[in-house]
Amino acid sequence: MYDYFRRLSSRSTRNRYSGMSMVEQFINEAAAQPDVRGFLHRPDAEAHGSLVLTHGAGSNCAAPLLVAVAEAFAGSGLAVLRCDLPFRQARPHGPPTGNGALDRAGLKRAVEVLRGLVPGRAFLGGHSYGGRQGSMLAAEDPAIADGLLLLSYPLHPPEKPQQLRTAHFPNLRTPTLFVSGCRDPFGTLDEMQTALRLIRAPTELLTIEGAGHDLARGGYPETARRVLAAFTRFLGTSDPA
Repeated sequence: MYDYFRRLSSRSTRNRYSGMSMVEQFINEAAAQPDVRGFLHRPDAEAHGSLVLTHGAGSNCAAPLLVAVAEAFAGSGLAVLRCDLPFRQARPHGPPTGNGALDRAGLKRAVEVLRGLVPGRAFLGGHSYGGRQGSMLAAEDPAIADGLLLLSYPLHPPEKPQQLRTAHFPNLRTPTLFVSGCRDPFGTLDEMQTALRLIRAPTELLTIEGAGHDLARGGYPETARRVLAAFTRFLGTSDPA
């Protein structure tokens, strides 16, 4: 058995939200467990919590939306790990296969690893497929995270509203912020509001006017600022100091 954290490279970046932050390539490996691979954004002061953030079915952890959100949240004092799910680690292109169990195992391990490095509350988030797997993990294991950030939750496949992806919603006990574009083909705002009534935990829906599934309307930095503001109000994630 071996388990280690390795910094392969690091760079200081001018964080547009609050000054300098450090971005480090991150690898954590352990025998018989999913690898954790991605990039860790550290705030310029001591972190007071953490966020694991992952990508959609057709993307990876370098997605511009994830980078912008990671920079914004790091600027607020959270350490943010944007990581590749196991299916993307296995191959650089192509959608996930199977029921997502391995991807959920990878997310669980990423949260546990980051909890071991950063004090305070731990949050879990993702875009589309990544957010769906995070919510399924939280429904299976309510203790895994103190809050969820679900960007463009894929409520159903485009033009197939009868194929709802909400079977686990009644089992969610984790406070959850949903962020949806008004033109998202994976779910209308009315459909999202109806689905949120299935969840017994506190929820909030942030809508991005004119945005589709990629939430790119107005630019990713602006979307990230709005997401951070809503998440801070909803879960009180500002630095307690």
